[in-house]
Amino acid sequence: MDTTPAPAEGRILTEVRGPILMIGIDRPAKRNGFTPTMMRALAEAYTRLDDDPVLRVGVLHAIGDHFTAGLDLPAFAPLMQRGEYAVPHGLVDPLNLGDAGWRRRTKPLVVAVKGITFTLGIELMLAADIVVAADDGRFSQLEVARGIMATGGATLRMAERAGLGNALLHLLTGDDFNSAEALRLNFVQRVVPAGQELDGALRIAERIARQAPLAVIATRLNALKAVEQGPQAAMADFDATQQRLALSEDAAEGVAAFREKRPPVFKGR
Repeated sequence: MDTTPAPAEGRILTEVRGPILMIGIDRPAKRNGFTPTMMRALAEAYTRLDDDPVLRVGVLHAIGDHFTAGLDLPAFAPLMQRGEYAVPHGLVDPLNLGDAGWRRRTKPLVVAVKGITFTLGIELMLAADIVVAADDGRFSQLEVARGIMATGGATLRMAERAGLGNALLHLLTGDDFNSAEALRLNFVQRVVPAGQELDGALRIAERIARQAPLAVIATRLNALKAVEQGPQAAMADFDATQQRLALSEDAAEGVAAFREKRPPVFKGR
């Protein structure tokens, strides 16, 4: 991964580790505060993850002591005032909201957070799939203290994960809460000692990457559909999806590996 100092507007680093795409937020001098340049680059990295058939899982992490302090408001204010988004149409939206014109990610994404994870940081991790947090984490959805509203998914996903009262406790006060509270609210899935969060996220990603890629994507999308559209909508896809998967080369490989008592070698087809 590039070790040269990050430019003033920040950057997103990418590194391929076999089937895993490492995606690094790199603007430590500003606590990884996001600029429009960084947001577009993050969308481009997510699009690369989805489009490259070799890649199976993404791992989002951060350079420096903090995940991200959120949006760099002076940099984003002109876009907000014009009602514009930093991500061009046609790319995968890192917030995965399903707005017209932007793609939704299909492949799984694991996130490692540490230190400060404010505003956009919480929304990015809630838009991902699995989050490993360092035990020194500090979280805050503090848009109300800046005179704006969280529009990157926090009002939707915090309530879905934690219940309306728990969500509003933090959305309306903009208070700081720690990793233990984030775990209690189902915002993160594991809390580990500080310094071990990236290794923990990588272990999960590596395990996912060993599974059958088509089945992983189908399972992820069906679970997401159940949350967003309800169980009946997700169940309606069961038969067709299972038939499609059962006819794949990977399904045949899974059966052969079971019979031969060996690890399967999946190819994503």
